[in-house]
Amino acid sequence: MKRLLLVVCVAGVLSACQAPPPPGPAAAAGVPDSFDVLITGGRIVDGTGSPWYLGDVGISGDRITAIGQLASRRAATRIDATNLVVSPGFIDMLGQSEFNVLVDGRAASKITQGITTEITGEGASIAPLNTRLANSIRPQYDRFKTTLDFRTLGEYFARLERQRPAINVGTFVGAGGLRAYVVGDDQRVATAAEVAEMQQLVEAAMLDGALGVSTSLQYVPGRFASTDELVDLAKAAARHGGIYISHQRSESGQIIPSLDEVFAIAERARIPAEVWHLKTAYKANWGRMPEVLKHFDLARARGLDVTANMYPYDRASNGLDACLPLWVREGGTDKMLARLKDPALRDRIKRDMEDGNATEWENQWYGSGGGTGVMVSTVLDPALRQWEGKNLVEIGQAMGKDPRDAAMDLVIADRAETSVIISIMREDDVRLALANPMISIGTDSGARAEDGPFSESKSHPRAWGSFPRVLGKYVRDEKLITLEDAVRRFTSRPAARVGITDRGLLRPGMKADITIFDPAAIRDVSTFVDPTHYSVGIPHVLVNGRAVVANGQITTERPGQPIRGPGYVQK
Repeated sequence: MKRLLLVVCVAGVLSACQAPPPPGPAAAAGVPDSFDVLITGGRIVDGTGSPWYLGDVGISGDRITAIGQLASRRAATRIDATNLVVSPGFIDMLGQSEFNVLVDGRAASKITQGITTEITGEGASIAPLNTRLANSIRPQYDRFKTTLDFRTLGEYFARLERQRPAINVGTFVGAGGLRAYVVGDDQRVATAAEVAEMQQLVEAAMLDGALGVSTSLQYVPGRFASTDELVDLAKAAARHGGIYISHQRSESGQIIPSLDEVFAIAERARIPAEVWHLKTAYKANWGRMPEVLKHFDLARARGLDVTANMYPYDRASNGLDACLPLWVREGGTDKMLARLKDPALRDRIKRDMEDGNATEWENQWYGSGGGTGVMVSTVLDPALRQWEGKNLVEIGQAMGKDPRDAAMDLVIADRAETSVIISIMREDDVRLALANPMISIGTDSGARAEDGPFSESKSHPRAWGSFPRVLGKYVRDEKLITLEDAVRRFTSRPAARVGITDRGLLRPGMKADITIFDPAAIRDVSTFVDPTHYSVGIPHVLVNGRAVVANGQITTERPGQPIRGPGYVQK
């Protein structure tokens, strides 16, 4: 007996509570005569980049079972998609929600922009953990009343299967986290034995279902890894079909040598590689995107499988502590805070923050134009919430301090948990990268919501509107990209990149992750000043055949699954 799909019945759109239509003609060979869900009359954009066509999509259980002229078939639930686009569910290439979905399984800001699958694990993945690392992150779990009951990636996936968020989640294993696990946060070369131990951790994570190995080379401790160390870890991932993906060492003055390092790892480890959130950062590097894209073209011309993704905004976001010199951050949070509290070091730190010629670290403070270009977006300590939405010049004035001192004092007060939005890019570079067909899209943000535990702090608007922004601003309004190619880069392109074989296309037999949107109405609403708003124009989102958004409303369904990589071995 077929299971019936449980949905929220919304008047006039979903008809799960209505009688099915009269029987139609007998089903063609191989096509079911009835479905759990039938989507009718939509413009099907199938994820391949091919032109849209009119048709119906039939779903049984968690799979697409037929596509064609199916309106006469029976269905427990019917969705009228007239004048709407029916596409595969969007895949967020850098989602950052691995912890958030344990706290709030709705993943509300993701599903309301059409995201059904999230890829995460930038540099420091949620697992593996040893006791020291688990103790260091436990305050965050305690703050959100969430149990930390896993140590390996396999155990984390088992937790997801028990808890079931609204979206599917896949993750890389982060090389920075492995370095913290084995070496710690100190700036030194890893020994041969330590590299071998990190390789063993990569192997174990790949067998648990990691998609590959990732790096975040702007931050401690990933910054301290040598290219040789990264090649060895990438080789371990390659043995299990994984890829290498990187927040590269420099997105500014050293961007070409940084790309060369990514390409060298791809070549030496014989592994596909991708750059996370591609950009040309800081004013001195504005206008360099043609050079950067040409560098990719040359690498691909010599046979390297290298690509990139991005978010469609001209401001970035990361930790406020990233505004501090590398030597201040070396050794971990406690050592950093001790240095910031040392009056003898303050003047040196402030001088370094104003050094526009630094090459040993990415000087985010200087590159953002100083305190006016650094706006506090999120704090962990509620007592500091008054500073959200203000830049560091404004905060310094309110505190009666130099903006650099204000930044250091905020890092101390919030124990390096404060996030900031930084003005480091230019729109013409964003547009040029976005127009390139190799580029996929990521939010680079964890899931948020208009209510609940993640509504209390502000965030970057990319968490709420990256995909609708592309479809509204750059596809419909500016015609920079075609609709079909945008959907391809939201769906089959990222799926193929990370080795997901059963999602990303509308085809019989594929998982029924489906986003239905209005091409005339879709748009992002979230802004830098007022970010906490869902996007509009996406009335229906299905994950594994079940409606997580129905008629624009979030449902109670939580059908998400772990996405395990090609090296996964079931225990």
